[in-house]
Amino acid sequence: MKNLIIVESPAKGRTINNFLGKDYKVVASKGHIRDLPKSSFGITIDENGEFVPKYSIPRDASATVKELKKLAKSAETIYIATDEDREGEAIGYHIAMAIGKDPEMLPRIVFHEITKSAIQHALENPRKLDMNNINAQQTRRLLDRIVGYKLSPLLGSKIQKGLSAGRVQSSSLKIVIDREREIRAFKPVEFWTIDALFQKNIDASIYEFDGLKIDKLTIANEAMAEKIVTSAKGESFVVASIDKSKRKTRPSAPFMTSTLQQSASTQLGFSPKKTMMLAQKLYEGVKTDQGTMGVITYMRTDSLNLASEAIFAARDYIKAEYGEKYLPEKPKNYVTKAKSAQEAHEAIRPTMIEFSPKIAADYLGGDELKLYRLIYNRFLACQMVDAQFESQTILFQGDKSTFKASGRKLLFDGFYRVTGYNEKDKLLPDLEQGLAVSLDDIKSEQHFTEPPPRYNEASLIKKLESMGIGRPSTYAPTITILQTRKYIEMQKKRIHPTEIAFTVIELLEEHFAEIVDSSFTSNMEETLDKVGDGKANWQKVLSDFYEPFMQKIEKGKQDIKSLKVAIPTGEMCPKCESELLLRKGRYGEFIACSNFPKCKYTKNVNGEEPEEPEESDEVCEKCGSPMVIKQSKRGKFLACSSYPKCKNAKSLTPVKEITVPCPECGGKLQEREGRRGKFFGCINYPKCKFIANFEPVDKRCPECDYLMGKKSLKSGDVYECYKCKHKVSVE
Repeated sequence: MKNLIIVESPAKGRTINNFLGKDYKVVASKGHIRDLPKSSFGITIDENGEFVPKYSIPRDASATVKELKKLAKSAETIYIATDEDREGEAIGYHIAMAIGKDPEMLPRIVFHEITKSAIQHALENPRKLDMNNINAQQTRRLLDRIVGYKLSPLLGSKIQKGLSAGRVQSSSLKIVIDREREIRAFKPVEFWTIDALFQKNIDASIYEFDGLKIDKLTIANEAMAEKIVTSAKGESFVVASIDKSKRKTRPSAPFMTSTLQQSASTQLGFSPKKTMMLAQKLYEGVKTDQGTMGVITYMRTDSLNLASEAIFAARDYIKAEYGEKYLPEKPKNYVTKAKSAQEAHEAIRPTMIEFSPKIAADYLGGDELKLYRLIYNRFLACQMVDAQFESQTILFQGDKSTFKASGRKLLFDGFYRVTGYNEKDKLLPDLEQGLAVSLDDIKSEQHFTEPPPRYNEASLIKKLESMGIGRPSTYAPTITILQTRKYIEMQKKRIHPTEIAFTVIELLEEHFAEIVDSSFTSNMEETLDKVGDGKANWQKVLSDFYEPFMQKIEKGKQDIKSLKVAIPTGEMCPKCESELLLRKGRYGEFIACSNFPKCKYTKNVNGEEPEEPEESDEVCEKCGSPMVIKQSKRGKFLACSSYPKCKNAKSLTPVKEITVPCPECGGKLQEREGRRGKFFGCINYPKCKFIANFEPVDKRCPECDYLMGKKSLKSGDVYECYKCKHKVSVE
């Protein structure tokens, strides 16, 4: 093997492998292979005041690293081919460090699309890893670790266990909370509308009365509405003016990450998470009429740039498919309004204009095809001529009242030829100025102003983008983590904050205002951009944030009063005669002794006390104390009576054995129950640490010959490899 190419995703690796000969081997790191430890803070400050991250290789990545080291020893050249964004740059750096290579000596190749020509061009034009962007990503990671590991425990101690805070997460949550506050404080305002029907069934609305132009809230009550209606019924009307004008509608810009997520949400009903999963597949490689390849460009981008060859390919296709009248004289260029957009990147577009949605229908699945059609049509339309409309306006003038009728018709569909135009023309009849017309009907209707709507996923992403909070890669994960932390709930596709979210934001607003301040978060993103551009020192950025932040943490530990629910019940503890309090925990409300931790008496809100542990005949093999039988949500289990000194425990739930042997050691596999539900593990644990969250089957992966399991997806059941994640449909 002469050349080793290291990518992030196995699917991406398989696609690239199709384009290269036997002199290249493409392998995947499967994402991050080095990170800050989960069990500790992982950051120290040395004697010079510099921040030193303590990276480690996660257990589930150790086998991958071992394989990469082995392949790297026999490779003549090692190429880093991770995604071309800051996170991809950082992953490439950590790959180099994990396999014992100098990151600045390894050739780095980048591409916006996974096609044969793009890969060949990248190999011919390698560069070095960008240490500025790596430092920018490292700064982001360390900032998030500082906030998460120092602020989250404080929230847990002052409000409720299990809470978390983060730079982007908390400022995003405050946007949701602020909207909910607007809704709760909103007071509706009454207003009336007046509509009329003139001869030839022409609908019109009140435009002016007694010299006063009528806006939405002008008619404030029923009395004023009745006055206008009564007056109009007695008036004679003529056609005062007829206006016809032509106007053009420009096509929308090609997609970037935020607009793709928004359009997929509103038009297809996809969540941002689902949209990005589907886009990842389309980027990394799917079957086409020309073999397996990526059919869209990189999907995490805030740029609207388009490659000139892609534009000219689109223009040739438009001319051949639709004719010259749909082709503008010059190519259309678009400029992003996003703050600090990375203009070196491209917008999201199809990699092959000839791979039309009609052809793609034979190769792509249902949801993949829907998203691909959306991306394809948007790109093609952005290079087509504007649509043309004729707007029509007629004013009907009475003695005191003036009514306005509006119409519109499509003169030339332009880019709508591709995207579709579903609105019907509203045509007004041909009338002559000065013509007397009859008022056939008139009615008034009461309305009330409505509060601003709650955000849905699409509108929240639009808001985050406009405020410069986060980056393309963070929009979907931010919404997901807010849901996971129970800070928000989705109701009829609208985002509702939970009550605990209000408590968290109120505490942060009072004591850590910068964490929820959108301008602080946005400015921090700009500062990270400066680090990426080599215009700011990443150590200074961390130091400037860390010292005042930690001072606030220490002050908060002393000054912030506990916000935990602790309501006196009037009852006395049967064990120590202290007062019982109603408290709120991670799993809901419960009653506990106020003398905790000296007295640990508890009962649920229904008054039921926890059952006393049953005695058993077993003895703890760790400390020799008797084992007792206790009850949990997952059933009965054996626990050491010396708890909490000894935390030994065993499940009493019958264990189901799987006939498929463990792929690591050949031992028996068992179905078990854990904190997160059912899982499958090896009987030889802890010596063998094989674990799976879906059931193993007697089937080997066609790609790497590892064990596969059966997994249920919305699109149907699949067999998925535990090692390389390759999927095979269940027939």
